[in-house]
Amino acid sequence: MSESEYKHILRIAGKDIEGSKKLIVAISEIKGVGYNFAQVLTQSLNISPDKRVGFLTESELREIEETIASPAKAGVPQWYLNRRKDMDTGSSNHMITSDLDFAASNDVEREKLVMSWRGYRHMFGLRVRGQRTRTTGRKGGAVGVKKVKMVPGAAPGAAGAPAAAGAAVAAPAVAGGKEAAKPAAAPAAGGGAAGEKPAASAAAGAKPATPAKEPAKK
Repeated sequence: MSESEYKHILRIAGKDIEGSKKLIVAISEIKGVGYNFAQVLTQSLNISPDKRVGFLTESELREIEETIASPAKAGVPQWYLNRRKDMDTGSSNHMITSDLDFAASNDVEREKLVMSWRGYRHMFGLRVRGQRTRTTGRKGGAVGVKKVKMVPGAAPGAAGAPAAAGAAVAAPAVAGGKEAAKPAAAPAAGGGAAGEKPAASAAAGAKPATPAKEPAKK
């Protein structure tokens, strides 16, 4: 093929591919077609895997698309296919691009509908294939860890200082309450005469009231 017939961009199975890439690399970019599967396709079609895609003829492109759509017709082994013994049809075929995504979503919804263990795990967003979940697959935040916000300019423990001082003041008050109650109870136990002395002394020590001054006569 001459350089004038070189194609810079090609479309294979709904995928835009640059013409400068090798055939085996370009085919493996299609979703559902891996590197090994692309190698089997090129061998079954007798096309060089190192050939640039831009130099492929129209007939070669048509053969590649037909082989991808139905690999069994080109002699590809059944165990290379990604959809073997379909539950609805019972046939084995190979799915690519959006058909592969649609089939996978239908499988998940069917598992949820019959409430199988796999469907249960899918419903709650958990690992389905027996992986560990202790250290991987965590989606929430940290549990049991609380960070204390420090006020700018405040020393550590400054917030708890007033509470500690209040507790120190309250302790002597409680301890001294019993001692203060004893002197108050002593005069009551002494008798009537002894109990009147403080009152008499208080009356003797009182100052006489000063008489009110009369207004001066003009």
